[in-house]
Amino acid sequence: MLEPKTYEAKVDDRISLPLDVNDLEDMDIIPEGDNQWHLLHQGHAYHIEVEEANYREKFFILRVNGTRHEVRLSDPYDVLINRLGLAKKSVHAINEIKAPMPGLIREVQVAQGQSIQEGDPVLILEAMKMENVIKSPASGIIKEVQIKSGDAVEKGAVMIVFE
Repeated sequence: MLEPKTYEAKVDDRISLPLDVNDLEDMDIIPEGDNQWHLLHQGHAYHIEVEEANYREKFFILRVNGTRHEVRLSDPYDVLINRLGLAKKSVHAINEIKAPMPGLIREVQVAQGQSIQEGDPVLILEAMKMENVIKSPASGIIKEVQIKSGDAVEKGAVMIVFE
């Protein structure tokens, strides 16, 4: 039975590790500076550095002894919802950002290969003498930027493509 204190860490979308708050008592964690810790656990030493942290999405990019890992945490309720098969599934993946209206590109704030989060500003589109900040509708990695500052775009024109 799932205890209310059981968490889960999914590492690199391959490994699921159950975590219990009682396990923290067996760990010796020492801060070493900004976003860096030294961890002793079951006789093994680990140097951990946090490269990126998205607390809202419970997603982290960590370097453990120099190796980069993507970690997604699930709280006890997330674990229970997933086990019951009630997790919200995405109906369709968003793979591009289209111009919501005709206008002039004033500023592009992303580049190819850049990782962005849902809600991050990606560009400024001027329409009817007003500047509109266009934000990312989803998290992802930019595959292609099909516009540049000064370009005129029509409504529906593809501006950004995700991987």
